[in-house]
Amino acid sequence: MIGTPVRPDHDQPGTAGAGQVGILLVDDHAIVRQGLTTILQREPDLVVVAEASSSAEAMRAVERTRPDIVLMDLKLSSSSDSEGIELCGELTRAHPGLGVLVLTTFLDDQLVLRAIRAGAKGYVVKDVDTSALIQAIRDVSRGGSAFDARSAAAMVRGLNAPPVDASARLTQREEEVLVLLAHGMSNRDIGRELFISETTAKFHVGNILRKLGVSSRAEAVYEGGKLGLLG
Repeated sequence: MIGTPVRPDHDQPGTAGAGQVGILLVDDHAIVRQGLTTILQREPDLVVVAEASSSAEAMRAVERTRPDIVLMDLKLSSSSDSEGIELCGELTRAHPGLGVLVLTTFLDDQLVLRAIRAGAKGYVVKDVDTSALIQAIRDVSRGGSAFDARSAAAMVRGLNAPPVDASARLTQREEEVLVLLAHGMSNRDIGRELFISETTAKFHVGNILRKLGVSSRAEAVYEGGKLGLLG
């Protein structure tokens, strides 16, 4: 049935018919996904083909259902406000034709730029009205881009902002974590090395990515090396 929500790894995924836009919803809150499905299933040209609550689920769902659009939050866990940035980069690299539209509560100038650099085609905040969200989905599905007024303004501010020396922004602990990233350590290994939890290590890694304006651990090491943070 068109618009029937499907939970990844549990039910048979839905499919988009001819002329319909298949959408994968990625948000760690089930109630948000349910609300979005209720809104989107009213539109005859939009169909939710799958849902995901994490990066791993999202990657599997894209491979399985081949959506046209991924409508995703940036915060997919309690330990990071921008895990979705890395997911966005992974998805767009693996599936160049995929349209990623960010729907989030976070509106930070550099975060908007990072999402765009990671391949996102649009960025809207969660208090956008229903008609604007639906229009944004349709615009991205047609190969365009979509930003609400505040996101567009944030993007312009971010582009015009003077460069900031990241070395002045990383804390001592974050610099320690960056050095361990350069040695190829996982979050678990970093936690053991620094006597902190794996979740805390992941939180520090997320902060490092955000502050350096990158979307992957490898890019963080590269940028950290250029800034002389690796000794």
